[in-house]
Amino acid sequence: MRAYFSKAAVGLIGNARRDAGGISINRYNRLNLLKASALCVTVALVAHLSFADTSPKPNILLILADDLAWNDAGCYGNPEVRTPNIDKLSKQGLTFTQAFTATAMCAPTRQQLYTGVFPVRNGAYPNHSKVKKGTRSIVHHLQALGYRVGLKGKKHFGPAESFPFDKPKSITEYMTKDNAPFCLIFASHHPHPKWPQPKGYDPNKITVPPFLVDNVETRQALCRYYTAVTAFDTEVGDYLDRLQKSGKADNTIVIVTSEQGPDFPGGKWTCYDYGLRTQFIVKWPDVISPDKETAAMIQYVDVAPTLIEIAGGNPEDIDTGLNGGPNSGRGFDGRSFMSLLRGKATQHNNVVFGVHTTQGIIAGKPYPVRSIRDRRYKYIINLMPEAMFQNIMTEKNYENIWNSWIRDAKTDKRAARLTKRYQHRPPEEFYDVDRDPFEQNNLADQPQYREQMNQMKEQLEAWMARQGDRGVKTETGKFGQ
Repeated sequence: MRAYFSKAAVGLIGNARRDAGGISINRYNRLNLLKASALCVTVALVAHLSFADTSPKPNILLILADDLAWNDAGCYGNPEVRTPNIDKLSKQGLTFTQAFTATAMCAPTRQQLYTGVFPVRNGAYPNHSKVKKGTRSIVHHLQALGYRVGLKGKKHFGPAESFPFDKPKSITEYMTKDNAPFCLIFASHHPHPKWPQPKGYDPNKITVPPFLVDNVETRQALCRYYTAVTAFDTEVGDYLDRLQKSGKADNTIVIVTSEQGPDFPGGKWTCYDYGLRTQFIVKWPDVISPDKETAAMIQYVDVAPTLIEIAGGNPEDIDTGLNGGPNSGRGFDGRSFMSLLRGKATQHNNVVFGVHTTQGIIAGKPYPVRSIRDRRYKYIINLMPEAMFQNIMTEKNYENIWNSWIRDAKTDKRAARLTKRYQHRPPEEFYDVDRDPFEQNNLADQPQYREQMNQMKEQLEAWMARQGDRGVKTETGKFGQ
């Protein structure tokens, strides 16, 4: 910081220096020098206070999709789905290409996002589950830092005392009603099924991803899904317009993120990237330069500590209400990535973790899955591979997809292979996600990868132990135990 002094101070300093230029300094000159020094300190302090950052704390607007694949937006590489508002936001801020949730199901994903704690430790690892009693969320932490914290849209969490959000009736009023900073979360219901009828998408003209069976039903379902994605994008545009009209846009951080993957095989309810990887875009006026991209790996549990630091708090001082945290404490599992937002870092996590259970989805045998991923490789362990993998989609024929695959598998070898690998899996899976981004070529049986697999397995098991995750015992026991 530059020092700014008054003319009087400069004069006193100059006089004192001139008086001190001889061999001896008389009492008068010594007094003059002391006065000048004292004035310098005073003026420097005033200058520091005058030029310090006194701007109000930034507001936070977090917009959350519901079952949206990480790559289903124009800015994430899908030119066929219409997402003009998300694409525009990407041009205005920082786009994360390696962001992940730890569980590809709604309730566990939202509760890790709001608590900064992984699913098994917070208790909400099955779908439709709740965190352990006494768990504290960003609502508590941000309120303690002077924020109003509101939620509009989907909840899918519990108990209520762990998530005491404000329930704004008017978004504009909530943004503008007083001078206190706000954190407002809009949790959309799009593009969760049931998907609407296709609008503006032609089943005959879209490209079917290579990990899906290409048939009439899949194409029709993709068009309905894309229509719901565009509906979410319209909501993003509406909220950004409301923010602009509120007059608070210049001091508001906007985050748009996509939750977990959609209800297609290999997406939601799995530990594949199509399920766990998520869109994550941040716009922060005057802090983040426009049109930036980062490949730094972040997880949803990193978001809460980041918001705390943005709000002026110290993430390391937070009590989540849960034992078993890092260093045997009660803190967050995640770490703030503020340095990424400010452009002072290019990396964050070395690995990210995944956990899945069929508990809470259907009756029948559990199917526990755990995973670890670094920048290139993904290691998956299926803890009960003798069971058949099932979920609501396979049992209820969500969106008329699965039954059409089973029908085609009787005569089509590719459809037969895709349906079989979805429901019958080996104990271990290992993928080179650089060369095989859709995780179709399992390398677990190739001996040249054994050392890498063993290292990642050791890391995964150490993480499970820290989380209190006992694998099959956790899967078959009471939730949260």
